[in-house]
Amino acid sequence: MNAVKIMAIILIVAGIGGLLYGKFSYTKATHDIKLGPLEMSVAEKQTVNVPAWAGVGTILGGSLLLLYTSRKRYFQN
Repeated sequence: MNAVKIMAIILIVAGIGGLLYGKFSYTKATHDIKLGPLEMSVAEKQTVNVPAWAGVGTILGGSLLLLYTSRKRYFQN
């Protein structure tokens, strides 16, 4: 399996994941306070929404890439 097919499969899986979950969250450290021996930090939880068209487009792009690599190999032989 070559790198292009692996990338196409990753795109398809990422698109399906985007459609199923619709959003993902991550934690971002925003403020660090250092006052002598006392240290404080503030962490904010961020949420990113994944639009449905992005998931469908990623699945379509991965599928077309996978189809292109298989047709290219088919016509070379």
